[in-house]
Parts: sequence; structure tokens; C-alpha cells
Amino acid sequence: MTAPDRLDLVIRADLALVEGGFRPAAVGVRAGAIAVIAERHAPLESSDEVVLGPGERLVPGLVDTHVHVDEPGRTEWEGFASATAAAAAGGVTTILDMPLNSIPPTIDVAALEVKRDAARPKAAIDVGFWGGAVPHNLGRLRDLHDAGVFGFKCFLAPSGVDEFPHLDDAGLRSAQEELAEFDGLLIVHAEDPAVLAHHANAGGPSYRRFVDSRPPEAELVAIRRVIDGVRATGGRAHILHLSSAAALPLIDDAKAEGLRITAETCPHYLVLDAEHIADGATEFKCCPPIRDEQNRDLLWQGLVDGVIDLVVSDHSPATAELKLGFDGDFGRAWGGISGLQLGLANVSTEASERGIGLDRVLGWMSTGPADFAGLARKGRIAVGADADLVAFDPAAEFTVVPAELRHRNPVSAFAGRRLRGEVRTTWLRGIPVDGTPHGRLLDARTDRSSEGSPR
Repeated sequence: MTAPDRLDLVIRADLALVEGGFRPAAVGVRAGAIAVIAERHAPLESSDEVVLGPGERLVPGLVDTHVHVDEPGRTEWEGFASATAAAAAGGVTTILDMPLNSIPPTIDVAALEVKRDAARPKAAIDVGFWGGAVPHNLGRLRDLHDAGVFGFKCFLAPSGVDEFPHLDDAGLRSAQEELAEFDGLLIVHAEDPAVLAHHANAGGPSYRRFVDSRPPEAELVAIRRVIDGVRATGGRAHILHLSSAAALPLIDDAKAEGLRITAETCPHYLVLDAEHIADGATEFKCCPPIRDEQNRDLLWQGLVDGVIDLVVSDHSPATAELKLGFDGDFGRAWGGISGLQLGLANVSTEASERGIGLDRVLGWMSTGPADFAGLARKGRIAVGADADLVAFDPAAEFTVVPAELRHRNPVSAFAGRRLRGEVRTTWLRGIPVDGTPHGRLLDARTDRSSEGSPR
């Protein structure tokens, strides 16, 4: 190679995930992008060379499109410095931040700029932003779209924070009609408030009573309403954190009809089950809830069958006081699972036990979310893609100790779990992530090459 063609970095691996399969490869990086993919021992000149150890695999950085970074306003729950450090430690190189739990919520352009200003000096990995759809910004969603958000989140039941109210039936249809005008994406927390009200209880420590208070019917009714709106408007919608496998036939039928709808689930729904959650263990509280073992098995089948498109964290942290400080009362504890750093290890461990390969896992957690968000340069080891790469040892074991995680608060529903799969190194555009804030802020106007759509 001549000097101008000299590579900045070459990573050699016995197994690298290229074009959907693992094979020996040398990956060359120049100016932050993958410039060449060659045979394992190809003579490539570079300023730096890394040879992965035995058992380590070179995989694309994960793309997590469902992360709550609560800065500003609730930075004591999580902030951009801690969230992006935890993400990188778990092999995540791109996150999309949710519009609520921070103050102000991302429901107008001014609030989006506040978010960007908070993230810019602290992000160790790349960060993009969702906007919010709430009753008082309907009719003005195009402003946020034109400012570079990746789409719009709404709740169909109370969100848990007063500054982000939910949409009623008329509001949902109004949002879908408005977004269809410019092909914007609506992402939906789909639980029906009337069903929840009918099953409400007085709280207390019983996990079974908590699950019964948010039955599968709440998801079914809400998802059916979202699908009806997609059919009526020709727009796009995405179902967030699918908990109930009872909704899988609805989503499958909608896809077969040609409707543009996608769905995600989360690691906690895939590796935990209600039978092993003790009364009073409020670290497991999330909405919708973690259901029984049979439901978990059906969610896995939904992934394998392609009904569920993505696996993302729904990292929703809070302080220990909010999660654990109410004497085990599920009615009062904050609902949310803090799992950004552990997603890959959790899902790959469970997948391996089910005979599912790491290549499938990375399709759900890296390439799939990147395609969903329209980030063609992310989530793949391919020439021209960003050199967001991870050295991952799928056989290495560790025990989850919350205090050792990079999350801001040492609270974890996965405490004590023995997992297989450790991230050895994470590279962002060819640079090892070491806590230095060299992440970019992603803008849908310039970083999204095409709109996400069901595959």
C-alpha cells in the first residue's frame, strides 16, 4: 500500500461476522470506516494491528434503539457519561435516547437542543434521539422531524411521569394521520388504560398480583388499535417492549397483510420469568411485566419466526431508593429494568442454551436495530460501514455484581446471574472506547440513509 492508502488499523480474527456468517478475516480501518475485509493473514499495512485471542470473535457493535438517558432533569437516575460507558462495556456502540424521564422531555425542538447540549460533551459512543408525541404537541410533530429525531414515541396509558402524558384513542389516530403525511415513524408503549383500570389493585408485595394488574389483554387491545391506525393511514408503527406472546398472531397477521409494523422485545422478557421472581423483589418491576416461563418460550419462538424484529434493552434506570425503598410494594416502586450493559451477555447466554447461534443474536441486536433506524453504516462488518466493532468472547463466564457495572445506580434485576460472553474491547469508528467522550450525535436528516421498515 502507498502511504495515502495505508490503513489506520487492522484487526485479525479467527472468526468475524461478515455477511451474516462467521469466518476468518482481517478487517482494515481507515478514517473511521471499514476500508477492506480480507483473508485472515492477508498482508495489510497499517499504523496499528490487533490480533484477537483464541475464542474471541469480531462482531459489529450493537445498536440499542430503546434507552432512557435521564439527563438533564433526572441525571441522578442516569446520565450520558454513565449510560454510554455502560453501553460500550456491553458492546453497544450506538443508542437512541427516549424522549421521557429527562426534564424537559423531548417534545419540541428547544427540548431536543437541551438534550443534545447535555449529551455532546459526555457521549462515549454515538447517540441519536427520539421525539415524543403527547396531546399538546400534536399538529407540530413535523418540526421535530425536520430537526433530526428518528421518530416519535407515545404512550397509550399513563407513562409514570406527569410531563409526558399519554394519547387517548383520538390522539393516537391524530398522531398516526399526521405522521403518515411525511412518513414519520410512531413507536408505541402499547397498553390499554381501560383494561389496566379494570384490573388495578392496591399494590403490595405480591408479584403475582402485580402481573395480574397488567394482563395480556392490555397489550392486545392497545396493539389492535395501533394496527387499525396503520391500516387506515398507510403509516408506520413499531410496538415497543412486547411482553405478551398472546399478541404475536396479531402482529404476524398485520405483517402478512402488508402493513408496515414492527415489534421489539427485551432481554428481561427473554431470560427472566415470573415463576422465579419473589414477592417484594421490586428490582424486577417493569411495565408491561415479566410474565411466565411459557410466555417467555413463545417470545423466543416469535423471534425465530421473524414476528418480533428486534431485541433492545429498554434501559430504564432509577435510584436505589425509587426501586427498592418501598418495603417491596410493587404499587409504589419505580417500574423499569436497568440492563444496558448486560443485553448481549444475557441474550447470547440464553440463546446458546436454546441452540440459537450468536449470528442470529447479532441480527436481532445489531444489524436489525440499525436497519430499523435506517442507519446503514451501523450494525454490520462491511466495507463502507463505520468501524464500530467489538471483540467478544462468547465462552467467558462472569457473575453479575451490580456494583461493578457502569450504570449510575447499582441496582439490577440480573444480580447474581452467571452469564457467558464478555466484551474484551469496543471500538467506535476504529478507536477503542476508553471513557473519552468521542461519540457523535446522530441526526436522522444526515445519518439515516433510508427509512426503517419491516423486513
